[in-house]
Amino acid sequence: MTVAPRTASAHIDAPEGLIPDALSPVIDALCKVGIDLSRTIARGPLGGALGAEVGENTDGDHQKALDVMANDAFAAALKGTGVRWYASEEQDSVVALDEGGSLALAIDPLDGSSNIDVNVSIGTIFSILPAEDEAEPSFLRPGRDQIAAGYIVYGPHTGLIVTFGAGVREFVLDRDKERFVPVEDAVSVPREAKEFSINASNMRHWRKPVLDYVQECLAGETGALGVNCNMRWVGSLVAEAHRILARGGIFLYPGDARPGYETGRLRMVYECAPMAMLIEQAGGEATTGTERVLDVVPDRLHARVPLIFGSAAMVERLRACHARDGAPA
Repeated sequence: MTVAPRTASAHIDAPEGLIPDALSPVIDALCKVGIDLSRTIARGPLGGALGAEVGENTDGDHQKALDVMANDAFAAALKGTGVRWYASEEQDSVVALDEGGSLALAIDPLDGSSNIDVNVSIGTIFSILPAEDEAEPSFLRPGRDQIAAGYIVYGPHTGLIVTFGAGVREFVLDRDKERFVPVEDAVSVPREAKEFSINASNMRHWRKPVLDYVQECLAGETGALGVNCNMRWVGSLVAEAHRILARGGIFLYPGDARPGYETGRLRMVYECAPMAMLIEQAGGEATTGTERVLDVVPDRLHARVPLIFGSAAMVERLRACHARDGAPA
């Protein structure tokens, strides 16, 4: 059976030739659900108890009501778009959608959902790969095999940031038209910047290279970096990435000494690989500290890896700290 995917793009105004034909129905479906979610999120408490805990996902992370709602909505919308395999952070295993489809899609339906109730930007992260004959092998491969990656950010405005392997483009939801419209020809990360983002409450657990790097940032213009840096921490990966894509900086979620955090807490398939592709396509870098993120091969669907990304000069300095100390990421 061969699936003939839908071709119309009713929810995004993309420049001709930007979206490959085979991916057009997938992107349109993602945009359709993104528009619906944006409307729901914007209602805040008027939309009900969206931040209420309703269970746990496969790794024991608390699920919010909107996590489950978003996952179900994306899975339903992607049927008939050519997606053979659907893998979600909110599910234990891969789900088959279109038997003859040529694509595999991994998704974090609602990143940063712990921030729902405090009106902080949250988002949807997605990754698209060629489908293999079997479900899990379609996703247990290096991130460089991705053919597209992106996220939708639900904030003061709703935006779509996406790459198809030839740079990064930004779209903003025009609420009057109910469509995503392009606002930039290209998105690029400045090579140098003065902002770093890390959860400093875990400092006592950090390994030496990370601690050394942060201390260099804190030392300001009298330290090794020679500049005064500012620290940011949102607790929403999409919000952190959106800021860095806009004005540069570095984000760090390293492994540390806490049980269960040895390789960080972000998942390679659903978060790290798509973010790494976006950042690299925008001229930045993404590393575990010792290895390019896009070269990592996950050994299971929900495998976690350290994630450090941002302005190239800042990431290179962090890598130098690891190389100097010979320490693991």
